Amino acid sequence: MIFSRGAASRWKGFLGQYCVARHCKPRHRRLCSTQLAPRTLAELQDLCDAVSTPIGGLDDLELSLDQFRGRLTSSLVTQAIDRCKDEAPTRRLLRFFSWARENLGSGLEDKDFNYAIEMFAEKKDHTAMDILISDLGKEGRVMDKQTYSVVAEKLVNLGRQGEALGLFKNLEKFKCPQDSATVMAIVNALCSKGHAKMAEGVVEHHRSKLIGIEACIYRCLLYGWSVKEDVKQARRIIKEMKSAGFMPDLFCFNTFLRCLCERNLKRNPSGLVPEALNVMMEMRTYMIIPSSISYNILLSCLGRARRVKESCQILDQMKKSGCSPDWVSYYLVARVLYLSRRFGKGNKMVDEMIEQGLVPEHKFYYDLIGILCGVERVNHALELFERMKSSSLGGYGPVYDVLVPKLCRGGDFCKARELWDEAASKGITLSCSEDVLNPHITEVFKPVTKVEDVKPLICMIEEPPLQNSRARGKKKKKKKKKGYNKGMK
Repeated sequence: MIFSRGAASRWKGFLGQYCVARHCKPRHRRLCSTQLAPRTLAELQDLCDAVSTPIGGLDDLELSLDQFRGRLTSSLVTQAIDRCKDEAPTRRLLRFFSWARENLGSGLEDKDFNYAIEMFAEKKDHTAMDILISDLGKEGRVMDKQTYSVVAEKLVNLGRQGEALGLFKNLEKFKCPQDSATVMAIVNALCSKGHAKMAEGVVEHHRSKLIGIEACIYRCLLYGWSVKEDVKQARRIIKEMKSAGFMPDLFCFNTFLRCLCERNLKRNPSGLVPEALNVMMEMRTYMIIPSSISYNILLSCLGRARRVKESCQILDQMKKSGCSPDWVSYYLVARVLYLSRRFGKGNKMVDEMIEQGLVPEHKFYYDLIGILCGVERVNHALELFERMKSSSLGGYGPVYDVLVPKLCRGGDFCKARELWDEAASKGITLSCSEDVLNPHITEVFKPVTKVEDVKPLICMIEEPPLQNSRARGKKKKKKKKKGYNKGMK
C-alpha cells in the first residue's frame, strides 16, 4: 500500500531534510574534481584493475598490490575505492584499504579514512565498518560529524542503538565534538526507529547544546513516539512544544494524526473517523488547513479496516472542505471499493479522477489491475487497462505480464493472443513465455476434486460389510445347535 509500507521511509526522509541537513555539513564525495595527469590516471587504473578483478583471493590481491610501482597517495586510494565500490566485493576493498594504510602510514588523511567508513556503512558491510572505527580510535584520528551521523543511523537500523549511543558518549575519544550537529544526528537516528525514550534522555543531558534547533528536536521526538503509536506521549510532546513557544506546524499535526489513526486501526476502528476529524478541527484553530496528506492518512487506515462507506464519506467531505483530492486519495477509495466487490463505484472513482485532470503514477494502475485480477474480475481489469492506455502514461509491460497469463488460465486464449501481439507491436518484451498461449501447455481449469479421491461405483455393490458377515455366521451356529438338539431328542 502507498501509505503503509513506504510511508515510514518517506516521512523519515522528510524529517532528515528538514532537520539534519540544516545543522550538519552536506554530504559530498570529497574527491578531487580536477582532471588527473596521464601518469596518475594510469596508476589509478592499475589499482582499480587489481581490486576489481574477480580472479584470485585476498592474498593474491595483496601480492598483486605489492607489485604496484606508482606513487601512492591518500587521494589516489580514495579515488580507487570510489571507482571500484560498485564492482568489487567489500572484502577486497577492505584488504586494499588495509594495504594502503600499511604503505602510507600517517600519509593517509583523516578525511579519506572517514570516507572509507561511510562507504562500508552504505554498502552494509558492518563488520568492516566496525573494524575501521576501532582503528580510527586507536590511531587517534578525527571522526567527522557527517561520518558519525551515517554510522549512528546504520547502527540503529541494525538494532544496535546502545552502541550508537555509546559511540556518542565517547566522541571525545575520536576528537569529534558533542555539539548541536552530533546531538541532532543521534536523536534523529533513535527516533527514526521509535526509540524516543532513549532520545529524550540524550536531549535532557544536552539541553545547553540545542539552542537554535529546539523545533527540530521536538519534531524528531514527536515522530519517535508516533512510530511507537503512543498517542499519550505524542500529545505530551505537542503540549511541551506549545509551552516552549514553538507552534506545531502541518508536519507535526500530520505526524500525530498518523499515530492516532494507526493506533485506532488496531484497537478501535470505529473511532477512526471521529477522532481524526477532531484533530483536523484542532488544526484549523491554529490556522493550519489539513492537506491531502492529512486526509490520505485517514483514508489509508479506513481502507485497511475495510470501512467502505466511511471512506467514500471522507472523500466527499474532503471536497466540500476545499481540499482537492490527489490521485492517491482516489486510489485509496477505489482500492477498498474493488476489494469489497463494488466494481461499478470503483470505476466511477477512476473516471472522476481522470475528469479532474489528475495524472497518477504507474503504481495506481498496477495495483488496481492486480486487485481486479486477484478477485477474478479480468473484464474490469481490461477496462482499467484501456483507461491507462488512453492516458498515454506508458510503462505497460508489467500489466501485459499480469493479464496475458491470467486470460490464458481463464481459457480466453484469443484475447491473450491479441494482447501479446499488441505488446509486440509496441516493442514491449514480456517476461512470461509464449508457451503460456498454448492450450496444451497451460492448465485452464483446475479440477475441484482429484480423480483419485472419487470412489468407483462398483464399491456400492461389493460384498456386505463385516458386521453383516458376522451376523450370518451367528445364524449358522444357531442352526447347527438346533439340529444337534433335535438329534438328541
